[in-house]
Amino acid sequence: MAIDPATFASLRAELRRFVRERLVPAEDAVERDDDIPADVVADMRQLGLFGMTVPERWGGLGLDLREEVEITGEIAWAAIAFRSLIGTNNGIGSQGIVLDGTDAQRDAWLPRLASGEVIASFCLTEPEAGSDAKSLRTRAERAAGPAGEPGWRLTGTKRFATNASRAGLFTVMARTDPDQPGARGISAFLVPAGLPGLTLGPHDIKMGQRGTRTCDVRLDGVWVPDDAVIGGEPGRGFHTAMKVLDRGRIHVAAVSCGMAARLIYEALTYAEQRRQFGKPIADFQLVQAMLADSQAEFLAARALVRETAARYDAGERVTLEAASCKYIASEMVGRVADRAVQIHGGSGYIRDFKVERFYRDARLLRLYEGTSQIQQLIIAREMRRG
Repeated sequence: MAIDPATFASLRAELRRFVRERLVPAEDAVERDDDIPADVVADMRQLGLFGMTVPERWGGLGLDLREEVEITGEIAWAAIAFRSLIGTNNGIGSQGIVLDGTDAQRDAWLPRLASGEVIASFCLTEPEAGSDAKSLRTRAERAAGPAGEPGWRLTGTKRFATNASRAGLFTVMARTDPDQPGARGISAFLVPAGLPGLTLGPHDIKMGQRGTRTCDVRLDGVWVPDDAVIGGEPGRGFHTAMKVLDRGRIHVAAVSCGMAARLIYEALTYAEQRRQFGKPIADFQLVQAMLADSQAEFLAARALVRETAARYDAGERVTLEAASCKYIASEMVGRVADRAVQIHGGSGYIRDFKVERFYRDARLLRLYEGTSQIQQLIIAREMRRG
């Protein structure tokens, strides 16, 4: 449910100031330390950024998707690590519980996720199950607990789990019925951090997106009770994930648009200041062409994101449109980043300039939440169905 327009406008203005006055100045520290300063995280909690999409009943802001994409674009003006920190709490980490969780699961976890007291991590990808998520091998087998209570024992390895080293709650997808092929035998489990048998691999050293923590999550016979199954019913886990995937793809498209806006700003600012042959390079038509192409592509992608978000909020099925958003916007920001570096010339290849960092950060957007090639397959499949 959308919030009052005046309240939303005030929230957006406050957030814009926070991003420019608090997050942008912290970018260099995030890049240097590969971590987000604790005082910045505390300020993000205070603003309610961990619970933007959690319904107000459980302490969140209760934003609908149209509002979420606008707020996401504002946050993505700064280094993407800040958005990644809050992403799972606002996405699959909370929305799977909102949509399919039991009342007890919602009451137990949603207020803590909304406040940022608990940071969530989503564990689906495996060494042999990346784009082919239905082939996951992590298994959950029936097992009694310490007092003989019914439950499950989880065994397997998850890869590239965002926020795993910070997480207090893992959503783990595991196969509960080995006789069911594909998605039908997969369940979603809520696994608190610190359980015996749950360990983390070394921190991944990535090309970009420093400050965004990812690593392997290893489950060696981790026992959880029956009420850890989202919705209380085994076999629905993959279905739950798919229900929030369209929203997640639209969200990543909004991230791409926010990053593109920042890159265009940096490129235009540099072009106005940098002088060659006695005048700003912004006077040169070939530089103007790169700026114009970037702005036009950004506006087109943002328009598609906004329209798709409105249709999602209206209850329409938007699987094709969500895949199109993610595909178009993530490819767009890659081109914008490349042009921004080109406009900066040799300086764009130097780490003293923001565009070098954003160029590396943007590359991952074409890979997670489904690669561009997976989005193309989804679009074509939905076209044929239609």
